[in-house]
Amino acid sequence: MSNDTHSTIAFTNNEAQHRYEATVDGKLAAYAEYNLLTGAIMFTHTEVLPEHEGKGVGSAIARHVLDEARAKAWHVIPVCQFIAGYIRKHREYADLVRADIQRAFKI
Repeated sequence: MSNDTHSTIAFTNNEAQHRYEATVDGKLAAYAEYNLLTGAIMFTHTEVLPEHEGKGVGSAIARHVLDEARAKAWHVIPVCQFIAGYIRKHREYADLVRADIQRAFKI
């Protein structure tokens, strides 16, 4: 029997569907939908498939997409409540969200 803590999470950017995808052992586990704007990325929805809930996949994809935004020097617009909540808990990502946007999303 496999132990989920040893599963490998892989990330891809599915540009055709405007979403980052997290796969566990080759199967889709979560995704974060986005819209690209000039110099910014707007996260609109994040979904963790039911069989992967509570295993850290949501946090892993949030961390990945925010690191990706930082690497590309994009501002983040966290319309998605999951991404906004992640940034609230992980203040090291707050600088990715402009001050006016932080106020709007209570970051």
